[in-house]
Amino acid sequence: MTDSPSRVAVVTGAGRGIGAAVAARLADDGFAVGLLDLDEAGVKQGAEAIVAKGGKAVGVALDVSDAEQVEAAVGRVADELGPPVVLVNNAGITRDNLIFKMTEQEWDSVLGVHLKGSFLMTRAVQKHMTEQKYGRIVNLSSTSALGNRGQVNYSAAKAGMQGFTKTLAIELGKFNVTANAIAPGFIATDMTAATAERLGMSFEDFKAAAASQIPVQRVGTPEDIANLASFLVSEGAGFVSGQVIYVAGGPKD
Repeated sequence: MTDSPSRVAVVTGAGRGIGAAVAARLADDGFAVGLLDLDEAGVKQGAEAIVAKGGKAVGVALDVSDAEQVEAAVGRVADELGPPVVLVNNAGITRDNLIFKMTEQEWDSVLGVHLKGSFLMTRAVQKHMTEQKYGRIVNLSSTSALGNRGQVNYSAAKAGMQGFTKTLAIELGKFNVTANAIAPGFIATDMTAATAERLGMSFEDFKAAAASQIPVQRVGTPEDIANLASFLVSEGAGFVSGQVIYVAGGPKD
């Protein structure tokens, strides 16, 4: 156990993929974990797995872009586990399309989940952090923030997450709250599998093509992201704030 078991973490998008891996890792690190996701079955299953291993967890279903649902979910975590002092804003969706085909709904839904959702979650959780004079915020960006064909909405959202992170670091630093962003490259998840399907490729071929362009010659796993998240929310990362760290198997601009 690297951190006090009394400390509470909240992870959004924790029903599967990166979020589920981060939640499981933080539980292994000694945190009580609130798993939040639109997928109620996913977060309940994840919470039950943590409890079965002797940890503390609760799974809560919500739409992160809905302010009332966010306040209620954070309140439930605080009531059942204690005041959350770690927040991992991981919830995200894709609605890929070229700019001339993209609908307003595709734009609004992606920015709503990523940016509005992260804003609402952070606004709700930072109250507990500032009261405790301690906090760790980790936001999920992406290499798509640097530009990616067919993802003008997703790229804008992930670039926005970087500016959001840097400003949080400035505003909340005096309360002993750090904020950092992780920008994954190609991570093998259901989301990237869906992209392969959209492109008419098998997932194995899609991963092989991606790996051939990555210096370490493999694609990433959710655990690769969870490993970094574990460090960024630890005591040892107290002087790391306002940073964007690319986890992509090689350098990015």
